[in-house]
Amino acid sequence: MRHKIAGRKLDRHTAHRMAMLKGMVCDLIQHESISTTHAKAQEVRRLAEKVITNSKNSDLSNRRKAIALLRNKSIVKKLFNEIGPRFKDRNGGYTRIYKVGQRIGDAANLSRIELV
Repeated sequence: MRHKIAGRKLDRHTAHRMAMLKGMVCDLIQHESISTTHAKAQEVRRLAEKVITNSKNSDLSNRRKAIALLRNKSIVKKLFNEIGPRFKDRNGGYTRIYKVGQRIGDAANLSRIELV
């Protein structure tokens, strides 16, 4: 039984999965829209929403949390200077996922995740 077990493993070890998701969150913040499989998009949404919620309050503690997670100071700067203030009055739901279709090779469901 999977009671109270959150998240997907995505057929990867923990370190690989976290590195992939952190990289995808960085790309989402940088480009404000990325295409990926539907399962990965749902996992990226969980991480991105937490990071954006922290960026709405621009204190030192939240900046350090973002730098520890994203590992890129230019992306953290964009997050706190542009994206955080944009969602200041919004209580969650910062991302939107569209189903795009299927990948040609393995017929995986593709989705596009973007900032609202």
